[in-house]
Amino acid sequence: MKRTLILTGGALVALTSALALAQDAPESLLPPGFEKPAARPSRAPAAAPAQSGPAPSATSSPVIQAIPDGGGASRAARAATPGSTLPSGARIPSLRELEAMSPDQLDELFGLKPKSDIPPAARRSLNKIGILAEWEGGLPSGSLGLQNPSLVRAALEGNKGQLVSRWGHVLLRRALASRLDAPSGLNPADFTAQRAALLVRMGEGEAARQLVQDVDAAGYTSALIRAATDAYVFTGDITGICPAVAIHGGRKDAEWQVIRAICQAFQGNGNAAMAQLDRMQGGNVWPRIDMLLAQKYAGAAGKARRAVKIEWDGVNELTPWRYALTLATGLEPPERLMAAAPARYRYAAATAPMASLQFRAAGADLAAGQGILSAEAMVDLYGQIYALDDNEGDAAARAELLRNAYVAPTPAERLAAIKQLWDGAASPAERYSRQVLTAYAAARLPVSGDFDADAPDLIAAMLAAGLDANALRWATRADTGSAAWALLALAAPQRASAIPASALESFYSDDASEGARKSAFLLAGMAGLGRIEPQAASDFAAKLEVDLARQTRWTRTIAAAAEVNNPALVSLLAGLGMQGNGWDKMTPLYLYHIVAALNRVGLGAEARMIAAEAVARG
Repeated sequence: MKRTLILTGGALVALTSALALAQDAPESLLPPGFEKPAARPSRAPAAAPAQSGPAPSATSSPVIQAIPDGGGASRAARAATPGSTLPSGARIPSLRELEAMSPDQLDELFGLKPKSDIPPAARRSLNKIGILAEWEGGLPSGSLGLQNPSLVRAALEGNKGQLVSRWGHVLLRRALASRLDAPSGLNPADFTAQRAALLVRMGEGEAARQLVQDVDAAGYTSALIRAATDAYVFTGDITGICPAVAIHGGRKDAEWQVIRAICQAFQGNGNAAMAQLDRMQGGNVWPRIDMLLAQKYAGAAGKARRAVKIEWDGVNELTPWRYALTLATGLEPPERLMAAAPARYRYAAATAPMASLQFRAAGADLAAGQGILSAEAMVDLYGQIYALDDNEGDAAARAELLRNAYVAPTPAERLAAIKQLWDGAASPAERYSRQVLTAYAAARLPVSGDFDADAPDLIAAMLAAGLDANALRWATRADTGSAAWALLALAAPQRASAIPASALESFYSDDASEGARKSAFLLAGMAGLGRIEPQAASDFAAKLEVDLARQTRWTRTIAAAAEVNNPALVSLLAGLGMQGNGWDKMTPLYLYHIVAALNRVGLGAEARMIAAEAVARG
């Protein structure tokens, strides 16, 4: 009886609301006689068929006859029968269960879930998925269409994302972001997923997010859902995955439950979403810190605002979700956790628009050397830091030095500021990022004998940003066989004559790198660019105990890709061969084949920059 009264009260409220709206309704514009249909003449009731059961009472509701299904039973009758099942075979939930369900769950239960979030006329093709068209600098779209899908898959999935070379990273990002057709026999959505997953591993969350957005949510496969989720989490754009959740909401794992609740909150059903998150917190679905962050994020939507206090006591590590939710809620992880976290969290911080400039600068000191940030982006970042009112801290001090590197009164003072930035780095990788930061300041310095001792570092800084024309101004000050000469000999667009063997010997005699690594890289780069006579290269290789003629499965594959002039496949294979966290992981053999293959398929500029970077950082 109590339930009947509750339902009746609800019906009365709905009726009262309808009447209230009707009072304010506009006057009808229909001609007279159209407002209310004319009453039909009454007809004598037909004889009722014989019934085996009792006749319905005068006060009972009429039975609505629905179109019978294949089994002859009415869908409406089945739905009204307690304990019956839905057309899908699922049991009809009780009223209490229905009240606790979210709109997404109700849609899924009654088969109302959308199949697509885009009208048919606006849906996009799965051909040529990517960000960069060929005319924008992307690689040819048909490069991989006829390749063996197993080979392409191995090149993508076998790459861990950490490359020794900044320029190798830039090249691989360009290849992955290009508008490419999938290899024949490989699902285009899965091909997109493999590319996006590698971009995330490289720290290129922004590019990965743009790539997955080039596919309509209705076309997502399970692999692309996973890759897209990782991309959105990496960039702190948690709700970006919501269209895919609405269409492909069948997963039952803890992560998916939390995502669905967050999406529900941002769709306007904040109270129900917070209730779901509260239940999940009580069920230990996620660690406490993660559930609190999810509640804080979801609580920012709609009327269900809730103040959630985040305490980091007892938290000993960062996870992708933990990091993303922290930044997305306007917080920053404790420095002790950032210091112990993998480098990818610093890479993500460098491009996070919601983070403070100081927090981004700490990440930029690694991201620039990796290839994630350009020299221009670095200067822009520190320019914003310099313009802050409360200009304090390490990042502010670097911003002040960078300004002096550009506008100090004399070239000597500008060079001093540049060197101070270099020498303040905590690691070789950070020092190289500082060279990227100061590339344009180095290019503004005059060519002078007073700066000969610093010429190799100045040239390396300019080449880190691709300023080869500016660097070549120093050719008149570079003695043959010196470090500055070696960098310029590799970076020059072309040479009129082959490198003499005596120049290599002179460089080798002053090489202080471990195992004469720089000399071996110089030989590999010169040989790959075809700038040394074969006999001279063979003799010098024997002296260094380097065998550039040795063959492996990878060397044969990249050479074959270069032979058929396939720049996209060569780029993927080059990225596969440049994996590692330092140049000590690179071999002269692999460097030789990478430079030679890139040069052969028309990527000579990238080949030259990679070769010069190897000598500068080896």
